[in-house]
Amino acid sequence: MARIFNPIQLGSIELFCKTAELGSFVAAAQALSITPGAVSRSIGRLEERLGVRLFVRTTRRISLTDEGALYHAECQQALKQIAGVEREISGKQREPGGVLRVSAPTTYGHSRLVPMIARFCEAFPRVDVELELSNHNIDFVNDGFDVAIRRGEPPDSRLIARPLENARFGLYAAPAYLARRGAPVSTGELAHHDCIQFVLPSNGRPLPWQLRGEDGKNIDFLFSSRYRVQGDVLGCVTLARAGAGICQVYQFVAQEAVDRGELVEILETENGVSRPFSLLYPRNRHLSARVRAFVDFVLEEVGREIR
Repeated sequence: MARIFNPIQLGSIELFCKTAELGSFVAAAQALSITPGAVSRSIGRLEERLGVRLFVRTTRRISLTDEGALYHAECQQALKQIAGVEREISGKQREPGGVLRVSAPTTYGHSRLVPMIARFCEAFPRVDVELELSNHNIDFVNDGFDVAIRRGEPPDSRLIARPLENARFGLYAAPAYLARRGAPVSTGELAHHDCIQFVLPSNGRPLPWQLRGEDGKNIDFLFSSRYRVQGDVLGCVTLARAGAGICQVYQFVAQEAVDRGELVEILETENGVSRPFSLLYPRNRHLSARVRAFVDFVLEEVGREIR
């Protein structure tokens, strides 16, 4: 029976072949836009699984062992066959179709992605979208997702990260609250206001606000509050809209409420901190027509919204 490689093994094999082709961990890392350490660890895991040394390593160069040369020849042939099948499948699938599984954080999903998905499905009627709105880290292989949106850069070198935007935080309160309590004119006055606190569900700890100090450096603003929301930061926004107090949230989350006059941004100069969001997908997985279409569509839509 033919052996079936899982995606992680296949990725290690591709890294091994690229290293053998270029004769250097550093050159392979540069060609694949990852770190030399990631290449070395991947090949080390492959050697451990096979129980043989694939490369002879010296301080100046690396070269294939006899076992490595045999393995390289067989892997090259297998990769050529896989590439041929992928070209055949891609050629047949001119119009994107099938099921696309997407994962996104709750804030970005509700405020940014959901409207885009509606427009995407209208543009590509043969694609069915399964969207999970969750803040937990996913495993692309075990969880079966095609694309994910997450904050920051992924620690996993097997993932490609396409930058979406640097999302700015803002402090917001309802006009009724500001009329009743007055608007703070400095971060020091926040201690005398009702600041709505978000509690991380993973550890039960309150999340500090990210503010900008007088020296321009980012600071963590810790506070106690009579209002605490756990699990979904959108609850903080709802409380602020109801006049309970001040919340901190991404600008794109609050923008509709600001446009409707339900919220007002305060302390804009002290609250210019931003965080990057990226669109992620596996590096070594062939991109289907539907994934490629979705990636291009979202990048274009976000670019249009932030211009």
